[in-house]
Amino acid sequence: MKTRVILFLLLAAVAASAAWLLLRDGDTDAPTARILRDGALLEEIDLDRVAEPYSFTLEDGSGANTVQVERGRIRISAADCPDQVCVKQGWISGGAVPIICLPHRLTIEIVDGGGDLDGAAG
Repeated sequence: MKTRVILFLLLAAVAASAAWLLLRDGDTDAPTARILRDGALLEEIDLDRVAEPYSFTLEDGSGANTVQVERGRIRISAADCPDQVCVKQGWISGGAVPIICLPHRLTIEIVDGGGDLDGAAG
């Protein structure tokens, strides 16, 4: 009988914790796009503060990428690399999958909170 009560209280605590995590207010920080070349930060863009869509070109000795930015999302719209994988990936708006252009050593990732990395990211 005592073990059933303890088990019930433990399950209730786990369920309450899960409900709190799922139902709490969305107090996460705004998504920020980080553009890196060879791991060095080139630019950070707060995607929630983009008032008007815009684009810009990043060039170096290996080639050029045109980056298009809209409120809440970002993409590479043009590149002079041969495979065009970065262009075909399209828009990203979350941190699940970054855009990577291997020929130009360019990465665009989205992080929460203005660029704070977690322990798993390095």
